[in-house]
Amino acid sequence: MPDRPAPGPWAVVVNPSKFDDVEEVRSRIDRLCDDRGWPRPRWYSTTVEDPGEGQARAAVADGAELVCPLGGDGTVRAVASALVGTDCTLGLLPGGTGNLLARNLRLPVDDLASALDVALTGKGQPIDVGEVAWDDDPPAVFLVMAGMGLDAEMMAGVDARLKKKVGWLAYAISGATALFRLGFGVRVTAERQRAVSQHARTVLVANCGELTGGIRLIPDAALDDGRLDTVLASPRSISAWLAIGLHVLSVRRYGHPALVHLTSETVEVVTREPVEAQLDGDAVGPRRRMRCRVRPGALTVRVGPEAPVEQNSAASAHGSPAEPVPHPGDRR
Repeated sequence: MPDRPAPGPWAVVVNPSKFDDVEEVRSRIDRLCDDRGWPRPRWYSTTVEDPGEGQARAAVADGAELVCPLGGDGTVRAVASALVGTDCTLGLLPGGTGNLLARNLRLPVDDLASALDVALTGKGQPIDVGEVAWDDDPPAVFLVMAGMGLDAEMMAGVDARLKKKVGWLAYAISGATALFRLGFGVRVTAERQRAVSQHARTVLVANCGELTGGIRLIPDAALDDGRLDTVLASPRSISAWLAIGLHVLSVRRYGHPALVHLTSETVEVVTREPVEAQLDGDAVGPRRRMRCRVRPGALTVRVGPEAPVEQNSAASAHGSPAEPVPHPGDRR
């Protein structure tokens, strides 16, 4: 193995509920560090009351230059919330079902040794962070996406035991039961674009483009483009759902009248009645309004040579649509 600079002080924030034997995982990481001549991390465990933000702040106060969440997407988001706007770097270790931020950055999600190598010796890459305020709640950070409707119902209805056994397929099973429920009235306002008022089944505000299961919902979305991508889906039949699915899975995106895509730095979503909502895959309960904004380059993440960032930084002007946006009046 080639000589590499030894990393500085670092920490792991672990969610014990994600592992059958946390001590075995800790021993493995310590052994990998010893084999490479790296310092062992300081360990912090999440709790039900604090899923990682307080532990990450304690790690920074204790001198950590790098903090690695070891858990699901919720643990990643909680740790990132403490690091946004600081000089401390986020490193990603695989520990959850989705690992959505790591997947969007093309980081290892099933090889702890490789992920550790990137986290400790990779380059620091600034990425955008989304910020959302639900109803009258204080703002919260999201790294992947915030949503209302079908996606949130999938998260809220997933069986935790099944999820542990079959991974992301548990979300597909949950989604099948929620697929044909009634939608909701919604108004979406994004700056410099015509407000969209319609009946929708789901609304997603995304900081990046890949969803659970490797689905590329928004191919042009990038973690460093300084904008958010909002998608509204309003299918009214099985054939419309199938058409949207073909659109999402196809290489060439021809568009579909039941799928609206907006890009902006800020966006406000208001529904007629409370609708189930989610934040980076965690259900947060029914909400009527979400106001989102992007914080460009607010978080530094350790990435490897294949991370798909930087090349998209100036891909398009902020606020311009990534693809033609159909207006509700044009729908059939």
